[in-house]
Amino acid sequence: MGDYRYIFGPVPSRRMGLSLGVSPIPQKHCNYSCVYCQLGRTKTKRRRREAYCPAEEILAEANNYLAGNHPLDVVTIVGEGEPTLYSHLGALIKGLKNLTVKPIAVITNGSLLFEETVREELLGADIVLPSLDAHDEDTFKKINRPLSQLSFKQVFQGLKTFSERFKGQLWLETMLVRGLNDGDECLAKFKILLDKLNYDRLYLNIPLRPPAEPWVETPTPKSLEKAVTLLNGMAIDQAITGGFSSGIEDDFAAVASIIKRHPMNQHEIKSFLDKRGCPDDNDIFRKLSHSSKVQIISYKGYKTYRGI
Repeated sequence: MGDYRYIFGPVPSRRMGLSLGVSPIPQKHCNYSCVYCQLGRTKTKRRRREAYCPAEEILAEANNYLAGNHPLDVVTIVGEGEPTLYSHLGALIKGLKNLTVKPIAVITNGSLLFEETVREELLGADIVLPSLDAHDEDTFKKINRPLSQLSFKQVFQGLKTFSERFKGQLWLETMLVRGLNDGDECLAKFKILLDKLNYDRLYLNIPLRPPAEPWVETPTPKSLEKAVTLLNGMAIDQAITGGFSSGIEDDFAAVASIIKRHPMNQHEIKSFLDKRGCPDDNDIFRKLSHSSKVQIISYKGYKTYRGI
């Protein structure tokens, strides 16, 4: 198979197994600039939804890949920014469902769920994973750093309305950042909000990969344990299991394609290359270190490679 512009992977997901990624958004186009984002600071803040590319082009790539009957557990619309900014999202979801019996998931920051059009489009998905990182306007601005046109009240009400209508699986995700939203008072406020929502699972995440801001720290084990107990959530702080894969033949191009959307550390890259039978992984690491399109970050004893 050749290179793909809009799809990547499959990559291992701690939540959904082996996931084929679908990216309809240009890199780092978002209406948030979260302090913990593994893709770095948002380059282009957007409020208006746009047709960044024809849905037919994405679906053609997906059809080409899926025709090979490769192993996967889910198709995930995740993007390199916020996927609900893609104005053809509804058509994309519908088209993907026509191509595979695997569930179609959408990972979103949930910021545009107050728009009826966005809610209607997402009703077609099997799994929707919106973020809920804040419990009030102050924490919303500190952790998510949204566009000024967005308010926490507006965003939360959109999530509440969607949760009342969505018939698929609604999996909430909360990223806990030490000192911002992991204290006892914060957790108590989260509990009040969660009691107002209809959802199936709550995942409690912590920053495992290099965040956008170097001062971001993970909560203490005690804080995470408290959050799990009080909020009845599931912690996904364990390392990703499984392995990455790509349909791109060239080893360097395959790695570059994945890290553009999903940063990998040196061990994940080596495991990926070994599985592919790469004859010289040192050469790949050398190319990565010299590439102007690759950022290498040392974080918690790991070297993480991220596309820029």
